[in-house]
Amino acid sequence: MITVALPKGELLKNTIRLLKIAGLDFSAFLDSGTRQLQIPDASGKAKGLLVRAQDVPVYVEYGQAQLGIVGYDVLREKKPNVAHLVDLQFGYCRLSVAVPESSSYRSPLDLPANGRVASKYVNCAREYFHSLDLPVEIVPLSGSVELGPITGMSEAIVDIVSTGRTLKENGLIEIETLYESTARLIAHPLSYRLNTGNLGDVVEKLRAEMLLTAS
Repeated sequence: MITVALPKGELLKNTIRLLKIAGLDFSAFLDSGTRQLQIPDASGKAKGLLVRAQDVPVYVEYGQAQLGIVGYDVLREKKPNVAHLVDLQFGYCRLSVAVPESSSYRSPLDLPANGRVASKYVNCAREYFHSLDLPVEIVPLSGSVELGPITGMSEAIVDIVSTGRTLKENGLIEIETLYESTARLIAHPLSYRLNTGNLGDVVEKLRAEMLLTAS
């Protein structure tokens, strides 16, 4: 039996849809009346763990789950020791630099040296500005990053953007995209090499589905 880490939140419905195509049915997680965080799939071939998206690669890296589905943005920030297997082509978003529309900044290089940039993605933001050779202070926030520039705490933010509506409603505009993100299938490296619980069958079915979708 294999264990699959499923992400809570926006990726969950499509995660369950794709896993069902691969023969694993965790639809019970969509029942609003359930509070279970671990369930067997309908066939009894696997069990699912429902965890925060940021924790999916942790469960996979430490071997409590052999497979997981999580956004590339989480993988890029955390850099876990997991096998990256399939781009699942849903959950599109991008990591962007944004500033107040009223500001004069229209490029990251316009930002002042030693200025402040608020972000949940501290590592990605730090790496990006280091690549520009622009010294900035990264201010770590866990929510409502848009308030950084609004309150004057920071000149800019680095945050995930999907529709851009939140930025617009808070008077912010994107000035640079660091990278784009979609949901990815990941695996525990050793479990994948050993084909624990025939997890390779699930991987190949998902690969075939992605090829079919792309054609």
